[in-house]
Amino acid sequence: MSPTLSVLASSTAIDSVGTPWLWGGTMAAVLALLILDFALTRRPHEVSMREAIAWTVFYITLPIAFGIFLWFNDGGAPAMEFFTGYLLEKSLSVDNLFIFMLLLSAFAVPAALAQRVLLYGIAGALVLRGIFIALGAAALATLDWAFLLFGMILLVTAVKLLADAAGGHKQELDVSAMKSVQLMRRVWPVTDDYRGTKMAVREPDPAQPGTVRRALTPLALVVAAVMATDIVFAVDSVPAVYGVTGDPFLVFATNAFALLGLRALYFVLHAALSRLVHLAYGLAAILAFIGVKLVLHWAHGIWSGVPQIPTATSLLVIVLVLVTVTFTSLRATRTREARTEITARTA
Repeated sequence: MSPTLSVLASSTAIDSVGTPWLWGGTMAAVLALLILDFALTRRPHEVSMREAIAWTVFYITLPIAFGIFLWFNDGGAPAMEFFTGYLLEKSLSVDNLFIFMLLLSAFAVPAALAQRVLLYGIAGALVLRGIFIALGAAALATLDWAFLLFGMILLVTAVKLLADAAGGHKQELDVSAMKSVQLMRRVWPVTDDYRGTKMAVREPDPAQPGTVRRALTPLALVVAAVMATDIVFAVDSVPAVYGVTGDPFLVFATNAFALLGLRALYFVLHAALSRLVHLAYGLAAILAFIGVKLVLHWAHGIWSGVPQIPTATSLLVIVLVLVTVTFTSLRATRTREARTEITARTA
């Protein structure tokens, strides 16, 4: 058994509701849903809004049902931690959709292939989150200062998010500067156009007439770029959800449920994403709040007089911040559009 699976399998030893049966059943369900998604996208097609909404409702219903199951099976505390962690991870994943949107646009991904790219990104993210969750569980179980480290990571991330949002860096993406893209272009030739869902093809070598070469398609490059960004996302999200719950099973479940619905949610929110202009500010506030919570938890272990932030308070703060930034974002975009229309009329 690999070190990652060993930690996950022994998660019950570090105060977890995740029994071996629950771990096995959850992983089997996640794998089955991924296989189903890949099967449904085997023939590329442009996703309709009706299809996207139907799958989004399905993937929202699943975590709600799972949370209710936890409530009746393990009590209100684990269920509250799950719902809080899920809402946190879902809000972070919506921010990740901005980057996916920029990548798909920068690589000029055909609409019919967009969902396949997102699926590769989700599958890669699940694997990376599993590794990070296992490492995080091991660190928290053996290192007293791991909470302080995770808290500082979140605080630094919050500051960076705030700086990027203030500088407008969200709308900029230089594909040619990405290390993963540079490496792949150096090692393999790349075709000029997409070849369906193929990431590599054999074609005549223009440099040596009469011979064939293996070349990557742009689909391989965009998938590599998406998976490279998955690493950055995992560094942010896993410490954040460990600020809500120390149970590695709940951490995995919140990540899995938040990620599985991203493909459909992307197409539902695609038009609205550009209108959520204040989302980064809200996420910075949430990450800073969770970072402070982790630091307080570490300090409480040194001196019991240090207060700790209850899970219910965390849930309330996350909900209030998300509602606030959604309202201010929509108001700001309406004001901007109104000014643009007035300017156009008077021009």
